Amino acid sequence: MKMRCLSCHKLSILSFCNRCQTKLLQPTVSKRQVGSLDVYSFFKYQNIENLLLTKHTAQGFIVYKALAQITFRPFIKRFLKEDRRLVYVIGVDETVKYGYSHVALLTHALRAKQSKILHAKLLAENQISYAGKSLEYRKQNPRAFKYTGLKDIEAILVDDIITTGTTLQEAKNVLESNGLKVLFSLTLADANR
Repeated sequence: MKMRCLSCHKLSILSFCNRCQTKLLQPTVSKRQVGSLDVYSFFKYQNIENLLLTKHTAQGFIVYKALAQITFRPFIKRFLKEDRRLVYVIGVDETVKYGYSHVALLTHALRAKQSKILHAKLLAENQISYAGKSLEYRKQNPRAFKYTGLKDIEAILVDDIITTGTTLQEAKNVLESNGLKVLFSLTLADANR
């Protein structure tokens, strides 16, 4: 079944046609250190900002699912080819909004034989929005994560965007206090890149 490419609006069997994927959505993996956490991102925030903001709409379901297939899916295939251990994948606050969880769509793309998804096991008890807020504000209003998953495992932490890194650092600390070893974190975009 053909639909329209979300970018150029030409007929395509994919959410983003091959031309747009090649020309506009070619991921470039970058690494950023946040405390002791390595964070890998696929895009500069400003390059895909309009796509990322669809998470506040029903259309975001299609957009995030497509972005996850373009970025997270190939990444996990390469990672597991080189590293044969079993890893778990944990999304940062997979709370459902607008009928879906955009972070859950990202974590789901990392499902493989050697990677197990632990959906909705790391949820924020403080649902405050950090959009446009300062680092000081973020530090004064932590997300208060609660983890209810498996203990003593190795995990990959997933979020959509890294801005200051406070959310990912807080999430990592909560996971480690529950006996988990966080290998690294994956995000679609880095706002400071």
